[in-house]
Amino acid sequence: MPEDEEMEGTPEPRPRSNDNNIFVGGKPFMNYVTGVVMQFTTKNANEVTVKARGKFISRAVDVSEVSAKRFLEGTVEVKDIKIDSEEFQNKEGRNVRVSTIEITLVKTVKK
Repeated sequence: MPEDEEMEGTPEPRPRSNDNNIFVGGKPFMNYVTGVVMQFTTKNANEVTVKARGKFISRAVDVSEVSAKRFLEGTVEVKDIKIDSEEFQNKEGRNVRVSTIEITLVKTVKK
């Protein structure tokens, strides 16, 4: 397959790296909340981005809110929210557009 040709039926692959991104999907809700809390506490991250697509967007919002307002209350706040959409071809060859969200949480500055 030529380099510039994309695979049909699959969205662009998301880079998996060591940065502070949490990709919300079908795992149990608390797994994601724990992931966010761990990034801030054990890895001492200053910023964590919760990302989701399609039907998991509402779960990403819930994960962000529960993390910031219950588990890390007073130490973390929402810095930014970005929405977008991605287009790809499904298995039937039709172009499909799916919504995406990125919620950036940041440690609050202690005064």
